[in-house]
Amino acid sequence: MTKQWRGLVAALIFGLIAGLALPALAQNQEVKEKPRMYTYVALWSIPRAQWGDWAKGEDADQKILQDAMAKGTLVGYGDDTNLVHQPDAPTHDDWFQSMSMAGLMNVLDQFYKSGNAQTPLQQAATKHWDNIYVTRYYNSKPGAVKDGYSYGSSYKLKEDAPQDAIDTLAKAIVPIMEKMLSAGVINEYEIDTEAVHTDSPGTFWIFWIGSNADALDKTSANLRDSLKANPLIGPAFDSMVDFKPHRDYLTRTNATYK
Repeated sequence: MTKQWRGLVAALIFGLIAGLALPALAQNQEVKEKPRMYTYVALWSIPRAQWGDWAKGEDADQKILQDAMAKGTLVGYGDDTNLVHQPDAPTHDDWFQSMSMAGLMNVLDQFYKSGNAQTPLQQAATKHWDNIYVTRYYNSKPGAVKDGYSYGSSYKLKEDAPQDAIDTLAKAIVPIMEKMLSAGVINEYEIDTEAVHTDSPGTFWIFWIGSNADALDKTSANLRDSLKANPLIGPAFDSMVDFKPHRDYLTRTNATYK
């Protein structure tokens, strides 16, 4: 990710939190947490020579995912191809979402029993790991996104951050995301923490999906407008977040939401 994009995302968060200092924001923007939604993500580092075979493997997963969606076990699923490669980072991932951990595990069990979790391509991966996330702040448009773009940013709370730090941040972040969702700029967003901790406690992620590359520029413009509307750099975020571990992610994405 370029320094320009990293700076933009950091500026976004600072600008959003600056709005918390304005009484009008607290009065006019009501943000309530939703029922917990869980996401299972399987990440892979696939040798470059086999990247072209990955899409073929995705087709084999569709029946299980579509059936689980039709039964209400899943509320979303998709796959990503990393566009900004790093030596120890994944090249591809698969994910699916449910309103319960049981829903995730039931679908995962189907993959294991079908053999789809142990394909030759997966066995050829140089690295593999899994994550399970949970979110209480999210929204999406029903339907499918084909060859869209996902943008994600990870942050880590400081050790002395308040217990409700994520809720405080969400009060500023969610209204901006909802505005872009309503305008069709993005198709989905979520603020995630780990349900099963494989990373340092206090880490959280902000993800959004757009249907095409224009979403990157449109989102950037929306964030700049938000920053102009709240020009003061709020100390709240700076006091709660350690920026040293901050990372950004950009992927090509296929996604389906109920």
